[in-house]
Amino acid sequence: MPVIQHIRNFAIVAHIDHGKSTLADRILELTGTVPKKRMREQILDTMDLERERGITIKAVAVRIPYTSEDGTEYQLNLIDTPGHVDFSYEVSRALAACEGAILLVDAAQGPQAQTLANLYLAIEQDLAIIPALNKIDLPAARPDEIREEVMNLIGGHEDEVSMISAKDGRGVLEILDRVVREVPPPAGDIDKPFRAMIFDSHYDTYKGVVVYIRVIDGIIKLRDHIEMMATGRKFEVNEIGIFTPWHVKVDRLSAGEVGYLSATIRDIKDANIGDTVFLAGKRDEIEPLEGYREPKQMVFASFYPVEPEDYERLTIAMEKLNLNDASFSYQKESSAALGFGYRLGFLGVLHMEIVQERLEREYELELVITVPTVRYELLFTDGHIEYIESPAGFPDRTRLEEIREPVCDCTIVTPKEYIGAVMELAYKRRAIHQGMEYIGTERVTLKFQIPLSELIIDFNDRLKGCTKGYGSLDYEHAGYTAAKLVKVDILVNGEPVDALTFLTDSESAQRKGREMVVKLRSTIPRHLFDIPIQAAIGGKIVARETIKALRKDVTAKCYGGDITRKRKLLEQQKKGKMKMKQVGSVSIPQEAFLAALKIRKDE
Repeated sequence: MPVIQHIRNFAIVAHIDHGKSTLADRILELTGTVPKKRMREQILDTMDLERERGITIKAVAVRIPYTSEDGTEYQLNLIDTPGHVDFSYEVSRALAACEGAILLVDAAQGPQAQTLANLYLAIEQDLAIIPALNKIDLPAARPDEIREEVMNLIGGHEDEVSMISAKDGRGVLEILDRVVREVPPPAGDIDKPFRAMIFDSHYDTYKGVVVYIRVIDGIIKLRDHIEMMATGRKFEVNEIGIFTPWHVKVDRLSAGEVGYLSATIRDIKDANIGDTVFLAGKRDEIEPLEGYREPKQMVFASFYPVEPEDYERLTIAMEKLNLNDASFSYQKESSAALGFGYRLGFLGVLHMEIVQERLEREYELELVITVPTVRYELLFTDGHIEYIESPAGFPDRTRLEEIREPVCDCTIVTPKEYIGAVMELAYKRRAIHQGMEYIGTERVTLKFQIPLSELIIDFNDRLKGCTKGYGSLDYEHAGYTAAKLVKVDILVNGEPVDALTFLTDSESAQRKGREMVVKLRSTIPRHLFDIPIQAAIGGKIVARETIKALRKDVTAKCYGGDITRKRKLLEQQKKGKMKMKQVGSVSIPQEAFLAALKIRKDE
């Protein structure tokens, strides 16, 4: 059992693609934590999605034994965190379990938007910050210039910025020595009653819910009886372990350590992330831990199973996935066009895509996903306020005093030569400019307030395009502001399809309705009858397209004879199509529900 003064808990934080996972690989390799024969790139990125996309989605903890320059043995608990803005909740949870953070900056790109966001998160948690420049081996690296920019952000002296190359291992062990010297040990007390915080969990078919814990005080051993603060449920611990990064069983965990425990917890609702775990019968002696701030879902979409009989499987999959990713919310929903499903809330569009792919891959589901929307605040004429996430639930406009849409405070970091292009893009998205300041001499930080609905679809892609890949974006929710919005209903074969309904600003509503029906005409397959597709605003049709019927050649068998014979067959076919149109149903493919994603405002 280690002395608590010899434990260090730290995270690696950075903008996306600045080398966090590569640095974690080198640390594990150079300290001998992972044998060379088992070593591979991105070893802490365990999901196929992470390896395919080259991004970290889940924060991962690993224990590292380390001997310092003076011969003292330390236990380092490292957490590798995501870098994308959609997974900032994962980063905040990881930092809450640490006393220090390595702030990693690409020596060629310099501080980016998410670098600033993660730095502010670490400062809020009062963590020891160790700045480091990575990729100094690159020909395009500008270490002296970037080091000055970093010091402008955090203050201090230039010598405090470590120069490393996570690829070839240069400077990696030196930065671990800094962790030992500069990161304080955990503040827990081994002699107090046991209490720990649940910072993550997953569901195991044989073990039930496996909870990942950071022990704050005391000791937990096998066969101890534990209790959950939130639910009051009690369990007997039957397995305790640590992350190496693989799960390795141990006999106990003590104050300051990070590990996992299994206690045959079968009900997913009994293990809440952020809850306090303690020894059963000690409730009066335990002060609950603060836990985590609740994540703010900003993007909403509906998930429906393609096959109605898969609804129960979707329900079970949603519960299990939510145990591993507590940052999305879900509630039951039904649609006249799609049947029973769920309305989900996400931190961003990338987060939505990841959840969708995990449900389809890990639980073998086929899903129909509706167009992502945001949450609106509605002020009614009688003074009360309601929130809606689905345009289908939009009330009669005469009952509303005001419609308010969510806005975000956006930080964009870009080279100075692209300021004009970024400004033009932002103003096309109804942005309000809030300020500008230089980082060094070549790059600038631009601040805007932009409606969330203008950000979620393709803003980041457009930003990368107009800055040749050098621009970066970070944003956070900044409340609601009044807006002139209207609901655009989409009718297919005369029937409104609530899953295709959308809200938009009144100035562009008619144009967007036209673009939507044109897009649907090319995605909905032809049937044996004409299919009208219409866009309506408040009962007024503003756009229409028609998908022409497939024509079966009923006259093919007529190889001669009078023309009246052919006319008779064509008249019979016409009557049959009219009858079919009255009772026929239209098959709408998944691509049609994502048609709005293809509507680009700037084309």
